[in-house]
Amino acid sequence: MADNGDEDSLYRIKEGDYVVLKRGDIYKAVQIQTKKKVIFEKQWFFLDNAVGQLYSSTFEIVAGGTLQPRMPKNTESSSDAKEAGIDNRNIVDDGKSQKLTRDDIETLKEQGLKGQEIIQQLIDNSSTFRDKTEYAQDKYIKKKKKKYENTVTILKPSCRILAMMYHGREPGKICHLRYDTLAQMLTLANIHAGSKVLVFETCAGLVLGSVMERMGGYGSVVQMFPGGGPVRAGVESFGFPAHFHDMLHEFPICHVNALLAGTLDTTAKDPSADSNQSNIAAEVAEQQGSPEEQSMETNSGADGSHDQEKEEREKRKEAKAQEKKVKQEEKRKKLAAAAAQLEGRNADGLVIASRFHPCPVLMGLLKFLSPSRPFVVYSQYKEPLIECYTKLKEHGGTVNLRLTDTWLRHYQVLPNRTHPVLLMSGGGGYLLSGTTVAGDRSKPAGSQRAGEPAPKRPKLTDTEG
Repeated sequence: MADNGDEDSLYRIKEGDYVVLKRGDIYKAVQIQTKKKVIFEKQWFFLDNAVGQLYSSTFEIVAGGTLQPRMPKNTESSSDAKEAGIDNRNIVDDGKSQKLTRDDIETLKEQGLKGQEIIQQLIDNSSTFRDKTEYAQDKYIKKKKKKYENTVTILKPSCRILAMMYHGREPGKICHLRYDTLAQMLTLANIHAGSKVLVFETCAGLVLGSVMERMGGYGSVVQMFPGGGPVRAGVESFGFPAHFHDMLHEFPICHVNALLAGTLDTTAKDPSADSNQSNIAAEVAEQQGSPEEQSMETNSGADGSHDQEKEEREKRKEAKAQEKKVKQEEKRKKLAAAAAQLEGRNADGLVIASRFHPCPVLMGLLKFLSPSRPFVVYSQYKEPLIECYTKLKEHGGTVNLRLTDTWLRHYQVLPNRTHPVLLMSGGGGYLLSGTTVAGDRSKPAGSQRAGEPAPKRPKLTDTEG
């Protein structure tokens, strides 16, 4: 029974969980916090009543921003025969078919009518609804539901849902990476539990979180990051348990060449920290002043409150210096741990998806992979990947190089009206994938290739005379 309770708790919403709100094709990632106002699609509400409910539940937004679980629909009413016309040829869209005005609809909302009741009022007061075909009536009801039904669905975050959210709301943050392309990246890179994967991405942490989700908390992930620190906004939206973050390491991309050359010193302290501490000590000494100045201040009749303020300032600065020293030590330990993961050069996979040119990054990070290991590179444009393809062919050490493009189109599946959706995504980016192989280092680069026959020597014939 206890096991069943634990399993059931995994599918229920708890306070502090990260969830995804959904209405139609619109998504938004939020954290469950009591008494915190959430604004979604120009509506505000509180998520307090969602705690304890199952994921994928649909709620209605009632007066006061309170969520109320939506009751299951009554299927009997939908099966009733509806009056419908043969075609729409005699219907004129002159704006006079609806008797209710905007003020009347606002009055109905103030009276407390729900979305379904308002839609029924619109249908009853429409003079052309019964003349429309059955398909046109369903389309009309669907359009009005989208406008007047105040419902929201709470979903559990996943790789697919978050990829759809980012691609729909802010595609530039994830380099226009589409969710089907992300799925191919995870497959081509052979991401699985227990492996060691290198990730270099500038997609707000979406690719990194997808790799961690696929590995399930087993193995190790080394995030190579540019700049001062890694960006993991997308990883937080997944809501991983604490043990998932134990497998995550970080390593600055600017130290890769030093690590490959063997000149990276992870035991030395950061010289900037020492200089900062010396600057702070100098400032404290300046503020304290010389003994003569201090004696003049005391003789001037100043009370002891000034000395107390100086002591408090000194304590605050010492605390800040100590805190900074602890952070520098933690940063050094993280760097040493990530370097230890990379020094063996036995990584099982490489995933690159960034706004930077991938060629120098790819050529540098391929040296950390074991032989017969997959790698995949994403780019919004194909020209950088063509350059990588040519460079890899010239350099050698890789096989099965493939440069691919994905094509995706949604279909509307309804009775007697199944057809492709008119609007579709123009492109999901390009992928370069391949497999590393061990090079033959016993022969120089200019020697003949393995497997080629030796060239025949020309036959010399003696000539008389």
